[in-house]
Amino acid sequence: MHSKWLLYFFSLIVCNFVNGQKLDISMVPGTVVAHSPQFSGKYIGSPSIAILPNGNYVASHDFFGPESNEHESATSRIYVSGNKGRSWIQIAEIKDAFWSKLFVHHGDLFFLGTNKHHGNTLLRKSTDGGRTWTHPTDKKNGLLLTGEFHCAPGPILIHNGRLWRAMESAMGTPKQWGKRYGNFMMSIPVEADLLDADNWIFSNILYRDSTYLNGNFNAWIEGNAVVDRKGQMWNILRVDDKTTMEEKAAFVKISSDGRTASFDPGTGFRSFPGGAKKFTVRYDNKSEKYWMIGNYIPDDIKKDNLKMNPAKVRNT
Repeated sequence: MHSKWLLYFFSLIVCNFVNGQKLDISMVPGTVVAHSPQFSGKYIGSPSIAILPNGNYVASHDFFGPESNEHESATSRIYVSGNKGRSWIQIAEIKDAFWSKLFVHHGDLFFLGTNKHHGNTLLRKSTDGGRTWTHPTDKKNGLLLTGEFHCAPGPILIHNGRLWRAMESAMGTPKQWGKRYGNFMMSIPVEADLLDADNWIFSNILYRDSTYLNGNFNAWIEGNAVVDRKGQMWNILRVDDKTTMEEKAAFVKISSDGRTASFDPGTGFRSFPGGAKKFTVRYDNKSEKYWMIGNYIPDDIKKDNLKMNPAKVRNT
């Protein structure tokens, strides 16, 4: 997917967090796909988009917040546009779907995420453009991993005859935000049945090491599968370090067979504007550049707020 579509989509799905007031459509730079007011207690998250073989766009989001069911059986919605994003209609609501990513493979639409906040890893398939979906019932039908897992709607990458997807375990200790997360990579041959868990390879899990960054390392989450110009696969992750306004990302090396994840703390933490928040990295064949969407911290904010948590700067 070209970077321009990613930029366009992130102006589409919005949620009003300003005292429950009615959304001012004129302030939204794009077409509103979906809106959920603050007073509902259900907030829109995890935006995702894909383009179907027939040219239709499909978009998705989930609901989080105090009145949502994100911790029991999360809900996601699917929308379609037949006019390149100028208007949208809802075509499906999916139970047990959270933090999920839409992607197209061999003409079919897939939806990969968890069933809830820290839940099983599930994959669904639609053969009718997102209107109806398979229901993951066992390891042969989309139940890929059981336990407590975490992710973001990050890239599904094709490289070296395999699909790749970054994922996180939430089963570390202690069971606190950041400290519980470990990262790993999922991959599968492009011709395999994606719904069959036995066809997937899962790398080892790298859990947080409290000694990293001179003892100031809090978390690495929401990774991106990225291939560099030499063909090396990386998992590029958000890094939480509240001691500095200089943001970083973690570069975890993935072996060519997808089985081994390794990290060098001396070289793996790299300066990365926007790296303290969720971001997406893509390679664009047309421009031959890597593109990243995130929220950077302007110099004036850095200068005036040297002790601010950089993860909280999310408005640029």
